[in-house]
Amino acid sequence: MKFGIGYNTGYHGVDPDRLMAFARHADECGFESLYVAEHIALYPGATVGSFPFPPTLPFADPLDSLAFVASATRRILLGTGVLLLPYHHPVVLAKRLATIDVLSKGRMRLLTVGLGSLPGEARALGVDFAGRGRRADEAIDVLRLLWGGGEDGVTFSGEFFAFEDLVQYPKPYGVTHLPIHIGGSSLPAARRAGRRGDGYFPGGALVPSERAAQMDLARTTAREAGRDPDALEYTRWASIELTPDRLDAYASQGVTRLVVNPTTSDPNTQREEMTAFAERFALDRPAASPAG
Repeated sequence: MKFGIGYNTGYHGVDPDRLMAFARHADECGFESLYVAEHIALYPGATVGSFPFPPTLPFADPLDSLAFVASATRRILLGTGVLLLPYHHPVVLAKRLATIDVLSKGRMRLLTVGLGSLPGEARALGVDFAGRGRRADEAIDVLRLLWGGGEDGVTFSGEFFAFEDLVQYPKPYGVTHLPIHIGGSSLPAARRAGRRGDGYFPGGALVPSERAAQMDLARTTAREAGRDPDALEYTRWASIELTPDRLDAYASQGVTRLVVNPTTSDPNTQREEMTAFAERFALDRPAASPAG
């Protein structure tokens, strides 16, 4: 099992010293990955289900945040949970992601994309809320086409994006494509993971039977699309107070990565929780640097 940790700037704030200290401690504890969330704009009355979103939550840009912490961490992988893909132009996004991957020497490897659930956010960005799924599918295709293209350029003609003989460098660090994981707890999200994803990261408050059905759907869809269903990674949110018994239950469901969140915004308590988790599950901590 792989273990990631989340830092939600909307709730934990955007103080640069706190964010950097959090990321460094997560790296030192041996967490595999650091995840940040995205909201581009909020508005009064925005809700997810029955949960209200205070419009002043300070969600920082996730890619800028990850680039910031990458400069002062050693090995932790960089992830989004989730990046709202329909609200990004894929030509610009491909460049940003490849740049972060190159500058971090191959650590921008846990991009998770979702559709967004706030209609007002889509309207503000000129995106048709009902068509955002098709837009996201096309964006994934564009990202991979640009990363894999050579000096002769690549051409694309779709419903939302079109270009001819486009050349984009730098390429991701040592690979032809960056992994793209699919977020979302709906049946369309599960199918998208099967058709286009390198992994599936469902959220939401679902019962175990619903989660099992969605992962089964993702694997079945992958098989029907001629892809290897066993190659799909399966990521889930979990409590930082996770017990070994509960870990075994996740593993029995085929989960390959768990992402935990601190229970508080207090930096000292966050450090204690991360340290305790690392000790409980014997995370692979990096060796100390030799004295200089």
